[in-house]
Amino acid sequence: MPPNDAHVDDDVLSLLALGEDAGSVEEQQHLAGCPECSDELAHLRALVGVARAADADEPLVAPAPHVWERVAAELGVDPAPVEVAGGGATAAAPDAEPDEHRAAVVPLRRPRRTWAWVASAAAAGMVIGGAGAWWATREPAPTVVASATLEALPGWDAEGTAELETTADGSRVLVVDMSDMAPGDDALREVWLLRPDVSGLVSLGLLTGDTGRFALPDDLDVGEFPVVDVSSEPLDGDPAHSGDSIVRGVLGA
Repeated sequence: MPPNDAHVDDDVLSLLALGEDAGSVEEQQHLAGCPECSDELAHLRALVGVARAADADEPLVAPAPHVWERVAAELGVDPAPVEVAGGGATAAAPDAEPDEHRAAVVPLRRPRRTWAWVASAAAAGMVIGGAGAWWATREPAPTVVASATLEALPGWDAEGTAELETTADGSRVLVVDMSDMAPGDDALREVWLLRPDVSGLVSLGLLTGDTGRFALPDDLDVGEFPVVDVSSEPLDGDPAHSGDSIVRGVLGA
């Protein structure tokens, strides 16, 4: 039973936060009438909720070393563990004298706010660790190195955009978006890269739907063929450009 001017023990608050049936009747009565203890319990329950909300299928990794360094700094102990005779490890007290047979053990009784900070660091470390494992396996986002506004040519009511992306492995992809094209046109649409004087062109393929991604050949010089062209093609088996361009724009940084 705690004295009248004492707060509920930290261990009891921790067990209550975990959903255990802990604490004496006197401690339960004190908790019901003490704003500080009630706030502390609410804080610890929130931390438990954060930890339990972490995806169980997400691999968790240990927090970075600086997390434990900050915990040790808050507690006033050496962050480096030392061996204890008989096995195991503990944190050495900052002023402990070296002893070849044993290591000084740090008293565990600390102000409750210190333990709340440690609990926060542990919970955050677990959640962030899982996110870090996911991030390590995630493909880096491609980089947009050039873009173009595609404007309608005479006789067409359409517009669009084109973006040239580079991926982590160095490959290049042209992303063409024609979502602003007027409805009702179901003609075949083909994407090309042209020289500025239209003296040469390279077909990238048919655009099916509003948006398409087209891998560029490794030996294609976009500086030589910077014009993006989307043409309307008849279903006649002729691979040549029809001469009927819907939109056109020049790639630029």
